[in-house]
Amino acid sequence: MNSDKQKLSTVILAAGKGTRMKNPSMAKVMAELAGKPLIGHVADMTRRLGSDLDIAVVGYKKEAVIEYLSANYNNIEFAVQNEQLGTGHAVDQAESLLRNFAGNVLILCGDVPLLTAATLEKFIETHTAAAADVSVLSTIVDDPAGYGRIVRDKDGAFTKITEQKDASEEEKLVKEINSGVYVLSAEKLFSSLKQVSNSNAQGEYYLTDIISILRDKGATVRAFAGATFDELQGINSPEDLKRAEAYYNLTKNNEDTV
Repeated sequence: MNSDKQKLSTVILAAGKGTRMKNPSMAKVMAELAGKPLIGHVADMTRRLGSDLDIAVVGYKKEAVIEYLSANYNNIEFAVQNEQLGTGHAVDQAESLLRNFAGNVLILCGDVPLLTAATLEKFIETHTAAAADVSVLSTIVDDPAGYGRIVRDKDGAFTKITEQKDASEEEKLVKEINSGVYVLSAEKLFSSLKQVSNSNAQGEYYLTDIISILRDKGATVRAFAGATFDELQGINSPEDLKRAEAYYNLTKNNEDTV
């Protein structure tokens, strides 16, 4: 549970189509893992965490996502991303729902169903203990291909996140990767999002850019390698789903894995 006195809201990114899932009739987050939609596993985890409010950012086939979550969870609201313009744009759609929210915002992906409340509790506790302005959860992998890299300076201080398609040859060698999980205050989140541009290889508004934006303003930014790659695996294809099922079956007796 969220025992910290500071309120916690969670934004769950759930607008994607998931073309590689090869099921155009369904939003990716509605694919089932162990008989439950992926986003259901994420919402169960935030309930364990003690999130005061969950906001699901929906888009593709949003009606089914809204119907499922509304029927099964009480403390959830919805923001709509009508155009797929990147993760930064997706989170920005939740601003009106958090305009008067004074607390931390935890950002999660609706297609990452194996992340545990225990891992996130530790992540938030570390963020608070470090007096960080923004923290990102990371992990170390042998093969980082395809993932955003955690870039540090020569002293080991976290400086930015570089997406695979924008990474230099040197950055591509980095094995510490971004999980897509962030925590920061609502005020810092939405003020920094207003400065994100889409001048990159994808032409999208990357949420990752808030790290360098805040750092350039003197904010304290931290990356914590506090999760395993298994629990951070996103579901992007039927093969990914099979791997996640195998991991889930191995860990289903763990109280943090629904």
